Amino acid sequence: MNRLQEAYQTSIRKELANKFNYKSSMEIPKLEKIVINMGVGDAVANAKVLDDAVDELTQIAGQKPVVTKAKKSIANFKLREGMPIGCKVTLRGERMYEFLDKLVSIALPRVRDFRGVNGNAFDGRGNYTLGVKEQLIFPEINFDKVKKIRGMDIVIVTTAKSDEEGRTLLQLLGMPFRK
Repeated sequence: MNRLQEAYQTSIRKELANKFNYKSSMEIPKLEKIVINMGVGDAVANAKVLDDAVDELTQIAGQKPVVTKAKKSIANFKLREGMPIGCKVTLRGERMYEFLDKLVSIALPRVRDFRGVNGNAFDGRGNYTLGVKEQLIFPEINFDKVKKIRGMDIVIVTTAKSDEEGRTLLQLLGMPFRK
């Protein structure tokens, strides 16, 4: 079991139960999944670019991503329906906790001028979305092999019913929110 997962099981669950006065242990919010999405707009002109993105996302997540395809045709972007334009990976269980631990303790502190993540990026149901501007902050990415700096969206889905519960859960898991 991962150290973050262990901390959740031993202390964080109790803290959440005390703070929000849950009647049942099933009410206590937990992480459901983490979805990492990398949009590759350049893939329209050059399909090789998508392979690089898939390789990098595989290294970061430790799991092979799914290639996402365009849902609609957009003439201005020379985009046809069904063309591959990105990749995403869904992490659950052990890998999810490992990724969150790596994100919070290694990757985010490596961001330039980092003062914490925005606390307003919740969706109203306790899920948190975070945009990362470059993939180089992750330790698995070899700086010399990167051809193009790409960003990614990281969505942390929780079972929390409100933003306050979700924020408390993520704070206890170590997410550095801006003061």
